[in-house]
Amino acid sequence: MNARRDFLIKSGLCCAGALVTPHIALASSPKSVYGVQLYSFRDDMARDAKGTLRKIADLGIKEIESARSSKGHYYGLSPQDMKTTCDELGMKLKSGHVHLDKDFDSTIEEAVAAEQEYLICSSMPSSGQNVDNYKRVAEAFNKAGESCKKLGVKFGYHNHEYEFESENGQVLYDVLMDNTEPDLVHMELDLGWVIIAEKDPVHYFEKYPGRFPLWHLKDMNMTQKESTEFGKGGLDIPLMMQYQKLSGVKHIFIEQEEYANNPHDSMRHNLAYLAKL
Repeated sequence: MNARRDFLIKSGLCCAGALVTPHIALASSPKSVYGVQLYSFRDDMARDAKGTLRKIADLGIKEIESARSSKGHYYGLSPQDMKTTCDELGMKLKSGHVHLDKDFDSTIEEAVAAEQEYLICSSMPSSGQNVDNYKRVAEAFNKAGESCKKLGVKFGYHNHEYEFESENGQVLYDVLMDNTEPDLVHMELDLGWVIIAEKDPVHYFEKYPGRFPLWHLKDMNMTQKESTEFGKGGLDIPLMMQYQKLSGVKHIFIEQEEYANNPHDSMRHNLAYLAKL
């Protein structure tokens, strides 16, 4: 309980009645395999995709998640070339961030060609911070999930901060959770944006157990509201690791968008931090 209380105080979330008894499943957590969201290396990937992938592999990374860029979903590489390059480096392209737009059918076909497991919508496909829009989006997500499932791909959604706003007492992210089918829409919880929104990731693990097969593991400077190296921000990472089983996480992608020096140094720091847990 002390660890959880420290997390809540550190994040500015502690209030009367906020603490609950940790789930019994905490006694057993799976051994983590950490991947990387390539947006962490976005400038390097744009300049030299294959060379940057080689440097990432040299860090010991085995799983990666791509992000949409000005050069497409694979930084100028074809889906097949992306897969081949990763195979040669001993890595797997497990997931990719995309938009849910008019070209989504082609996006699914690219994912199939790249042999990736997940397609993750990286932002809301329509504007409107209200319950009605989030219900419409949930319906669109269910349909996208059906389309992906037919071709052997899993569809999901990645949150930012704004999804945790409320309308008439309803948290909009909860509207998404309550109106999407778990077997069709696989949630990727960005833990950093959750705490910036002054919410508790553990609350979501307990409210929706097993619904989060992917995480973005991201520490956050709570004053600047930007990412930082592990152990320097407001996310209690050791506590999060205790909730892997309850959350249902299968793939943990490290993401860092701002750096003390450069992304490679930051990633080495983050991996060393995790190795000590």
